[in-house]
Amino acid sequence: MPLLIPAHAMPLGEVRATTGLSANVGMGPFARSLNDARNASSNPDGSAAEANATDARATLVTAAIGPGIAPVVSARVGLGANSEAGASFLGRAVRADVRHSVRLAAHWDLSAGVGGSAVVGGHESADSDVDLGRLRGGGADVPVMVGYESDGGLYAAWLGLRAGWEQVGADDVRSEVSESRYPGPPVSLSARRLWAGGLFGFAVGFRHVHVAMELDVAYANISGDLSSTHIDLAGLTVCPASAVWWRF
Repeated sequence: MPLLIPAHAMPLGEVRATTGLSANVGMGPFARSLNDARNASSNPDGSAAEANATDARATLVTAAIGPGIAPVVSARVGLGANSEAGASFLGRAVRADVRHSVRLAAHWDLSAGVGGSAVVGGHESADSDVDLGRLRGGGADVPVMVGYESDGGLYAAWLGLRAGWEQVGADDVRSEVSESRYPGPPVSLSARRLWAGGLFGFAVGFRHVHVAMELDVAYANISGDLSSTHIDLAGLTVCPASAVWWRF
């Protein structure tokens, strides 16, 4: 979930609207879990227990990190006293935050904030018998950034650290097809993600329109259960994003 904001908070009453795209990619064990599930579905060999464990890992990784491409839509407003607030939609979740910035030197600022998010659905799982559209949950994160902004705001660059947690779950994640085909007790899902990492971004533009790009890299731990199967995985996630800003 990218930030796509510079370190300097906007003046009172100023508004920034953002629209763009982001991509969330799981690396290492996360990528292997998704690939194993795809390979198992195309080559249905091996024991049922092994297949269930493979599907559970892929489903929980998909639920926890939401791999794939997602839209980025946000709006922010300056609150005065070097503070601002914003709200954003990023495909699977909505996020609201507040932050405060401090001037370090000419053109340089340090900012810190806190954000809360609500998960309102999930990406398609590698397991076709699972429906992550019923996924719900929430989390929080704390970003700290330092950044440079040129005279007139023609360009800006920022570097930061960010950490957070997220808890998601669903009472029954069977799809309509699998629910009719395999009647029985609901298949519940619960997953927790703890993560910390860094980010780098820059923006270039003129007057009221800028193009911004950001790269977020984090180390994440995922722990959760799909029905009676438990998984615990850790690895890197990479999230590149780009967007257009409009300032009013």
